[in-house]
Amino acid sequence: MSEILDFFIAAYRENSTHFIVLEAIAFVFGIASVWYAKKENILVYPTGIICTIITVYLLYINEYFGDMMMNFYYSVMSIYGWWNWSRKKDDAYIVPISRTNLKEKIIGIVLFLMTMGVTYLVYSANNYDIQIPNYIDIFTSGIFFTAMWFMANKKLENWSLWIIANVITIPLYAYRGLGMLSLQYLIFTLLAIQGYNAWRTSLNKNLVTA
Repeated sequence: MSEILDFFIAAYRENSTHFIVLEAIAFVFGIASVWYAKKENILVYPTGIICTIITVYLLYINEYFGDMMMNFYYSVMSIYGWWNWSRKKDDAYIVPISRTNLKEKIIGIVLFLMTMGVTYLVYSANNYDIQIPNYIDIFTSGIFFTAMWFMANKKLENWSLWIIANVITIPLYAYRGLGMLSLQYLIFTLLAIQGYNAWRTSLNKNLVTA
C-alpha cells in the first residue's frame, strides 16, 4: 500500500506548491468537464477550458510538447464546441447527437494523420530527442484531436476515440511518473464508457421517436 501511495506522491516532492495546486485544479475541472460531456451539458466547455489552459502551462514547463499542443487545441475547439452546442432555432438546440457519415469519417482520418504530422514537427522543431513514449504521444495526439472535433459536433464516435486514447495514456503517464495524471485518465476512461452508453441510449431514443 505504501508503494502505491509513494508512486502518486513521489513526482510531487520536488515540485513547488503552486504547481501542485494548479495540477489539482486541472484534475478537478478535467473530471468535471468529462462528467458534463456525459450528461450532454454545455458546462463541459467552460470547465474544460479552465482545465486545458492550466494543463497547457504545466505541459510546456515539463516539455511535453505533443500533449501541450493537444490541450491548446482543446481550448480553441472548446470555444467552437461551446458556440455550436449553444445554437438554437425556435428555442430548440439544433445540434443533436448523431453518428458520423462517410464524409465525416474521412475528415476524421485526415485530422488524425495531419495532427500526428504536426505534432512530430513540433517535437523536431524544438530539437527534442524523440523516443518511444513520444511516438505514443504523437499517436494519441491524433486520436484526441479527432475525438475533440467529433465531440464539438456531438458525434457518438467521439467516446470510442476518447476510450482508446485514454487507455493508452494511462500507462504512458504512469511511466513518466505522473501518478495524478495517470489516475485522472483512468477516471476519464470510466466516464467515457458511461458517456458512450448514455449518448447511444439518447440517440436510439431519438431515432425511435422521430
